[in-house]
Amino acid sequence: MFEVYKKELKELLRDKKTLMFIIALPLLIFPLIFGVLGYFMVQAQIEADQEVHKYSIVAKQDIKDFSDKVFYHKNFIFVDSKYSERYELIQAVKDESIDIGIYVMKPIIGDGGNDAIEIEIIFNKASRINYISEKLTEIFSEYKHVKQLKMLSLYGISDEAVKEIVLEPVKLKETDTANARESIGEKLGMLLPYLLIPLVLTGASYPAIDLGAGEKERGTLETLLLTPITRTQIVAGKFLTIFSASIATSLFTVLSLGIWIFIAKSIFSAEAITDVIVIIGAYDLFLILLLLLPLACIFSSVVLAISIYSRSFKEAQNYMGPLSIVIFVPLAISMMPNMELTFKTSLIPIVNISLAIQELLKGTVDYNFVYTIIVSTVFIAAVSLVFCINWFKKEKVLFR
Repeated sequence: MFEVYKKELKELLRDKKTLMFIIALPLLIFPLIFGVLGYFMVQAQIEADQEVHKYSIVAKQDIKDFSDKVFYHKNFIFVDSKYSERYELIQAVKDESIDIGIYVMKPIIGDGGNDAIEIEIIFNKASRINYISEKLTEIFSEYKHVKQLKMLSLYGISDEAVKEIVLEPVKLKETDTANARESIGEKLGMLLPYLLIPLVLTGASYPAIDLGAGEKERGTLETLLLTPITRTQIVAGKFLTIFSASIATSLFTVLSLGIWIFIAKSIFSAEAITDVIVIIGAYDLFLILLLLLPLACIFSSVVLAISIYSRSFKEAQNYMGPLSIVIFVPLAISMMPNMELTFKTSLIPIVNISLAIQELLKGTVDYNFVYTIIVSTVFIAAVSLVFCINWFKKEKVLFR
């Protein structure tokens, strides 16, 4: 078995393509992707914050205070037009002659009754991601507060303190009892399972394709079967090679994250994140790795069985594609609101590991559930390996 393992591992280390997925992808490519995405997201936010929007107002009543606030805002520029009706503003926004139409139709106090002013903001929400609504809401809130104070004065309430009490008789105060680890652990827990679990599969997939379907294409599988080694030992050797590649990919990913966090700390202010990583502790980090080991066993057994069944390298790749998509379903389920680590969810493959990683990072985990996950996942891993060994023993599978 170990002779097969050493042989396959030596061939694996010679394969540049496989090494790229095991080492280069976690260490360089993923941080590069996240860095580029982060850069463009920041740039998009800066551009959106600095973007100037064209607007026009159709006002049936005087709203000088509001229109002045919009006029002098850095993100809005007034377009003088001959629009006089609401439908004209809507059409102008659709034609992109203006970005925003502001329509005012109801009278104000002292100029026709006690009806409230109705201000309608017309813009295209689907055209792009922007902050039009946020910026106008801020302006509107300030204008609304001023109008409320004036109306209270009209009703005989002149004391400023009384006005504030009338406008806000009850104040809501929120107190967050979550510590730094829970807050940042919650955010890291949403990212890390999406990163680690697919990489465990990716790290197993490419070596498995080469060790199964690849050997069939090269014609070396028959030679291996003629050696004085049992088929169980052959499968065990190949399985250990794939398992090693899968775990190596996860370890390199964690190492890469650590390196890039250290780099980020030296450039930016990232003390909060590094402090949380220190707080997490060695035992919880060890448990995260321990949770990935039986999962890597399951993935290694499954992808090896698929590779053995495939006639060619290309056919094996076609099977691996849907498998990569399938694992995102339980990951998505684990990210749903109100999903918690319970005895029931601790028995659901992949969902349980994702939830456990989140709870371990937050420091709110019930270790009994972690041990349940490890036992149940080890059982599934053992069943998967036994199936893979029996699968390899079938002539109709090996020589389709």
